[in-house]
Amino acid sequence: MQEVACTSFRMFGRKSSQLASPDTSASRLSIAALVILGVGGLLSNSAAAQDSTQTLKTPVFVKQPLSPEILALHARVKRPVAKVPANLEVAATTLAAGTTNVNTEQGPGGGAIGPGPGCNLFPAPASIGTSVPLSYFGPPPSDTNRSLVGPVQLLDSGQVDAAHGTITIPLYLGHLKGSGKNVWYILTDVDDSNVAAELGLNFSTKLTFASHSARTGNLDANGNIVFDAGTVNFKPERKIIPGPAGHEFPPTFATPGSVGDANYGPLVRIVNAANVIYNAPMVAFDVDANEISFPNGNVDYSKVHDQVVAIDPVNMTVTINLINGFSFGRPVWYLSMDTSIPLGAAIEHNTFAPLMQKLLLGHDDSFASPVERIFISTNGPESGSCNNPLRQGLSADLADGFRPNNVLGGIPTIALDYSPYWDAQLFEWTQDAIDQGFRGQVREEFQILTFVQDGLITGPDGGKFQSAGFAINCPIVQRLD
Repeated sequence: MQEVACTSFRMFGRKSSQLASPDTSASRLSIAALVILGVGGLLSNSAAAQDSTQTLKTPVFVKQPLSPEILALHARVKRPVAKVPANLEVAATTLAAGTTNVNTEQGPGGGAIGPGPGCNLFPAPASIGTSVPLSYFGPPPSDTNRSLVGPVQLLDSGQVDAAHGTITIPLYLGHLKGSGKNVWYILTDVDDSNVAAELGLNFSTKLTFASHSARTGNLDANGNIVFDAGTVNFKPERKIIPGPAGHEFPPTFATPGSVGDANYGPLVRIVNAANVIYNAPMVAFDVDANEISFPNGNVDYSKVHDQVVAIDPVNMTVTINLINGFSFGRPVWYLSMDTSIPLGAAIEHNTFAPLMQKLLLGHDDSFASPVERIFISTNGPESGSCNNPLRQGLSADLADGFRPNNVLGGIPTIALDYSPYWDAQLFEWTQDAIDQGFRGQVREEFQILTFVQDGLITGPDGGKFQSAGFAINCPIVQRLD
C-alpha cells in the first residue's frame, strides 16, 4: 500500500524524506515540486516533477490516415451503447449531522449531483425570469451545432444518468501478455478522429504526443486488448486525513485506494493497428467475472476502481461517478481515473499511475504538448460548504467531501486542443485578495490567468504560478450548457 504522511507543511527549500514507490527506480524529487505542492514528504521518490528541460524519451509516432483494413480492425472494438442499470443503488451524498465525511469513505466520494448550489453545477432552466413555462422552449441549439448552447454529451459510448450524476459505458475484458491475467478496462479517448467517430469516444490529437507514456498492446480477434505490461493493485484501502479547519489542504495523511506498478498508465498504443493510442483506464485486474459482479451498486472497492458505482461483467457495462467542473465558463462533467502522484490519486479517488510521470508537463499550448491544463484552487471559498454558491478548491473538498469544482482548459466543441491528460496548476488566493473580498469562484482559464497577472492569485504559499509537476487523467463526458 502506498502511504503518504505529512508531518510538516512548510519545508520549502529543504530536502524531504522520500517514500518507496511501487517500482524501484530511483527517480528524483525536485525542490520545485515540493514548493508547488506545499507539502514535505507527500510524494514518493518515483513522483519526479517535470521541468522545462525535459525531453521526449521515445519518438512520437507520426499519424497517417488509416487504411480501410486498419479501420476494420478498430471497428471490432465497438460495443452497443451501454444503458443505465434499471435498479442502480447510488449512495446518498447528503450527510446527516454528525455522520462521517463522505470524503473519508471508500468509493467515489461526493457525486456530481450534490446538495446546495455550491456542490451542484447543473444549469438552471432557461425559463427562469421569463413569462412562459419551460415547455415552451424548443430543443437546444447544440442539436444543430454541438458547439452552441447545450447540453451536449461528448463521450457517446454510453448513457448519462443526470439524476444520479453517473455514466454507464461498455466494459472490456482484455488480458496481460504471458500470464493471461484478466484486465478489465474502459475506453474513453483515442487519437484518431475516424476511430473516435466509429466508437463514440472523445477525439484527442494530443494523445499522439503522449506515446512515451503509453503501454503497448495488440487487438485480438474480438476487439479486446492484449496488454504487454502494466498491472494495478486495487486492494489498498484509501485513507485521507484533512489538515486543520480552514487549511484542510494539504492533508496530514493520504494513501490512494489503487496503485499501479511501474509499467501502468492508462494510455495504450495498439501496435498491430497502426499505433493508434487509446485511453484505456483499468477498473479491475486479475479477478474473475463472478468476483466483480455488482450490477446494481454496493461495490467491493478492494477489487475495483474507487470511481466505479456499479459493474456488470455479464452485460459488460460499468457505471462511473461523474465530477463537476468548468471549461471556459461552461459547467461540465468528467471522469477522474488516474493521477501521476500518490497524493493526487488519494484526493481524486483514483489510481496512482507511475507511467504517467513520463509526460512532458509545463508546455501547454505549445507544439507537441500532450496535455491541457487543469486549474485547482487550494484555498477557495469553503465557508458554508455546499450552501455556498462560490464554494471551490481542495480545502473545501477535504472539508466537506464534495468535489472542488476545478477549471479545465479546452474540451471538444469549445477548442481543438483537448487532452484527457490534465497538467495540474495549483493556485492560491493571496491574503490581500481575501481581505479585500475579491476571492470567489472562478470558472475559466483566462479569468484565472488575469488574476495571476494582477497579483491576486499565486502558486501555493505565494510561490510562482506554474505546473505543479503532476497530471490527472480526466476524460470529458458532457458539457452541461
